[in-house]
Amino acid sequence: MKIKVMDDILRANDAIARDNRNRLDEHGVFTINLMSSPGAGKTTLIEKTLDRLGMRCRVGVIEGDIETSRDAERLEGYGIQVIQLQTGSSCHLDANMVSQALGELDLKKLDLLIIENVGNLVCPAEFKIGEDHKVVVLSVTEGDEKPLKYPLMFRESSLLLINKMDLVEHTNFNIQEARQNALKVNPQLEIIEISCTDDQGLEEWDRWLLNRITVPSDTPTT
Repeated sequence: MKIKVMDDILRANDAIARDNRNRLDEHGVFTINLMSSPGAGKTTLIEKTLDRLGMRCRVGVIEGDIETSRDAERLEGYGIQVIQLQTGSSCHLDANMVSQALGELDLKKLDLLIIENVGNLVCPAEFKIGEDHKVVVLSVTEGDEKPLKYPLMFRESSLLLINKMDLVEHTNFNIQEARQNALKVNPQLEIIEISCTDDQGLEEWDRWLLNRITVPSDTPTT
């Protein structure tokens, strides 16, 4: 019985996710679902992305948190469209929440939408929200065994960002083990090592995004 209820929930969610995706595709908005455990550095990565790409494409952000609007407030200073979603007791965003947020955004003025999911390595991977790609962030302050412990998150993602590389020498995080574990779960997973402190790997991250974004010819680039 519980399995059937969950199947029904996911089926209903997937239908709304398809509608979200159609709305975003209609306006040419490339969308990523950014996921990680709490504290892995998602919001700081978004800030760096806005610093680096803000003049090259039009970026919007949907911020998902259980409580507070602090992350959205951090991003408002960049002059972008940003919507905060507070999930209360829910440990993830779902397609219906994102659908409501899309109604508050002017999609005609966006090229890239970053949806920062609630910090959690389990639930966000189970729910489609209309994204083009799921991107998972794993910091070196976590364990290199995380891909094996939380395989669905890494199996569902297109890209793994190994973050806080500037701290790796101060941890027992084994980069090679992390890569092997992630690829064992998902052999097609792309992996980029980054640091938002010293900008390591951020050019590669920029290219990954820009290669997938369709920017209108009349969008200012300076």
